[in-house]
Amino acid sequence: MTSISRTGFAVLAGALIAVTTGLSAHAADQVRIRGTVESLNGSTLSVKTREGTEAKIMLKDGWKVSSVAKASLDDVKPGDFVGIASLPTADGGDGALEVLIFPAAMKGTGEGSYAWDLKPNSSMTNATVADAVKSVNGRTVTVTYKGKEKKISIPDGTPVVTFAPAEVSDLKSGATVFVPSEKAADGSISTSRVVVGTNGVVPPM
Repeated sequence: MTSISRTGFAVLAGALIAVTTGLSAHAADQVRIRGTVESLNGSTLSVKTREGTEAKIMLKDGWKVSSVAKASLDDVKPGDFVGIASLPTADGGDGALEVLIFPAAMKGTGEGSYAWDLKPNSSMTNATVADAVKSVNGRTVTVTYKGKEKKISIPDGTPVVTFAPAEVSDLKSGATVFVPSEKAADGSISTSRVVVGTNGVVPPM
């Protein structure tokens, strides 16, 4: 991963602070758009959503773009702060859909476990890794948050990423994006951050 200056990293961290938070205080106004870029015209980003519709997103003044870089389960260590989207499993536990490893400077971001819309019935857990045990099919991690504990199995092949920088030029037609946005009463959508897939790594969240 390309190194980032302290100032640059602070900007990146600030731009991504809401990517994996529950945003519960204004939940009714929040939408998470996943899809591919159709066009970028001035301050309007047009996205073909995963549902097949077109979303026109107004980019707020000072908006930021970032990407994700591929990581590995071997990078997940006790004490790390992670964001894990998961689904309930048949045996009553939780199975990971994706894992985001937060840089140390972002530890504590959006701590908690809450409903997520990656898939029906999925949840997002932002928590500290207490332990990571290797199993026959991947790993099982125990994470702690706000005095609670949760065990999540991470099958082999689960996308594991961390944050990385990006350029506006990466928002080209066909690029995969994840856009945490706000929807106004009139239906207009706006955002201050866009996460774009680069170098073959797409935002899995």
